[in-house]
Amino acid sequence: MEKFLIEIFNLIPFVAFLCFPLLKLKSKGVLAFGILSIQVILSAIVAFNAFSGGGIQYTYPGSWITGIIPVRIDALSAWFILVIGFTFVTGAWYGIQYMKKYIDQKDNLSFHIIAYLLAYTAMVDICIVQNGLVFLIFWEIMALSSFMLIIFEHYKAETLKAGINFLIQSHVSILFLTVAFLLTKINTGTFDFAAIADYTYRQPAIIGIGLFVFFFFGFAIKAGFVPFHTWLPLAHPAAPAHISGVMSGVIIKIGIYGILRVLLLIKSDMISIGYFILTVSVITGVYGVMLAILQHNLKRLLAYHSIENIGIIGIGIGLGTIGIGYNNTFLIVTGFAGALLHTLNHSLFKSLLFFTAGNVYQATHSMMIDRLGGLIKKIPHTAYLFLIGSLAICGLPPFNGFVSEFFIYSGLIDSLLSHHFLFIMFILFIILGLVIIGGLALICFTKAFGIVFLGTPREKHEMSFDENRMNMAPLYLIAFLILIIGVFPILLSPLLSKAVDLYLPNYSLMAAMQLSSILHNLTTVGWYSLGFIALIAVVYSIRHLVTSKRQITIGDTWGCGYTGYPTKMQYTASSFIRTYRKLADPVLLVKKKKKEAIGLYPLWITQETHAQDKLEKWLIDKPIYLLRKTLKRFTFLQNGNIQAYILYGFIFIGLTVLLPVIIDKIIALVNFLNQL
Repeated sequence: MEKFLIEIFNLIPFVAFLCFPLLKLKSKGVLAFGILSIQVILSAIVAFNAFSGGGIQYTYPGSWITGIIPVRIDALSAWFILVIGFTFVTGAWYGIQYMKKYIDQKDNLSFHIIAYLLAYTAMVDICIVQNGLVFLIFWEIMALSSFMLIIFEHYKAETLKAGINFLIQSHVSILFLTVAFLLTKINTGTFDFAAIADYTYRQPAIIGIGLFVFFFFGFAIKAGFVPFHTWLPLAHPAAPAHISGVMSGVIIKIGIYGILRVLLLIKSDMISIGYFILTVSVITGVYGVMLAILQHNLKRLLAYHSIENIGIIGIGIGLGTIGIGYNNTFLIVTGFAGALLHTLNHSLFKSLLFFTAGNVYQATHSMMIDRLGGLIKKIPHTAYLFLIGSLAICGLPPFNGFVSEFFIYSGLIDSLLSHHFLFIMFILFIILGLVIIGGLALICFTKAFGIVFLGTPREKHEMSFDENRMNMAPLYLIAFLILIIGVFPILLSPLLSKAVDLYLPNYSLMAAMQLSSILHNLTTVGWYSLGFIALIAVVYSIRHLVTSKRQITIGDTWGCGYTGYPTKMQYTASSFIRTYRKLADPVLLVKKKKKEAIGLYPLWITQETHAQDKLEKWLIDKPIYLLRKTLKRFTFLQNGNIQAYILYGFIFIGLTVLLPVIIDKIIALVNFLNQL
């Protein structure tokens, strides 16, 4: 039955593609959303069957190139299928309303819809197929369709630049994955994922670690680990809001899926691999949030927070991997459960934040934080939903971010009971990094919410956004799930335990009890937090009843004797974090642009700060500059002379003919000398 459902899942998008030329634009949107909904239902049925039945497996004969194509759906695949499906549905629901302002771009919208369906279909197939070559084909389809989604506004130079950057780095990712799969194929004779386990089990540990590094680099580029993150802050602001939400919610998570899948297959030195993942992850988390604070563009700020949260997920994965190496059940449970939960939680609160940022853009036509302000009075529903997402991403109860981070903290703190001094020092370093991430996230979202939604408007905007039910329904649905997971995390226990059990050598009753105990404790914390919020609401209501009959007088706020324009007396995004910026200057690359005061009473003084990614400058900008500088030395070859071009052709053909002969002679000479 599951095989039939998956085949229907893959076939029905082509119905949309065949019908599209015959339909009007509105009908295309309705048809696409209907087909996507059917796909999500079909994939959810398969996922729940995999959870309840212990996994699904069948094969296709393939060809002499691919070999047998196994399809395996276990609890890990099912977990990601459910996460991907929900985010794509809410993204499409929100996107239908968001894209109405582009109604005049009919052809562009048609391609956009097709790319959206293709991206979703490819991502689910990536989660279930376990043949390396076919996996790479689906990975390429996902990359190309994501590229098409990002460059929707391709007539903007910055958007096209961001899309091309994404496409290039996606193919660098594919290059690493191709090398890893080919190494396995050469040594085992098959593309089947199961061969990875057999191959690494028989080889020295260094071979297994090397193979994992190739896989990790390939998946880390998609996930956005530092230093492979540089495409992400460009692509998110360039894409439409619903695509940014889907990209941050699930497209980067497919890289996390790849890492988790490989860890199930690699049989090598898991302790060294765990230390490697933890080190990269804590650097990713700290570096991402440090840069996020300095951003002036709201979507770019959220993009860097995606990097930060990938670091948190990576810390969970690294912790679980070390648990496998030390055969520590509690570390395996807390690490992998925390990583899987944060994958789900981040997909919820980050998509909510990007969707609310889309509402801000539609209302003001600006994403620059310093140009906004006072929006809570104009779009209150958006403001409160953004606040919920902000509290969740900062890991505060009773919201879902607290649940997953509590798992990771539990594993880290338990690790301090170890008898290995160096291990304890390393764990203290990781805890310090996680604490820094949480503290800086609070600063960042205090700034973002305060500057954008509170105070008074810094610039006049023609507010044209209507917070109607259709616009806000998917956002409230996401916020509801954020709260439900935060208060009742125990509801996820059956699904989460099945996924975590995959990383345990044998089923462990102790592991199930540990997972259940933590979830019960978190549920208790959620109830107390909810009760505290209810108490605040009661106190506020009593205050409102007492003060409602009093006469309200409105007057100007005293400005300390200053009678200037009060809007300019507010904090800007830069001034709010000025102290932090001064502390972070040695680590980050912050450029300042000033117009100094002239005279005793200057009319205008300005100061701008622009945060740049130092790693991007070192790893991408400088190498590209050096490459261009080198290539410029050969511009004399492009002289416009047709005779010269013909000569180049003859030289190339001559080298093509002679080079194999020369190489053959050299090999023969070497063999002759060896015989002597």
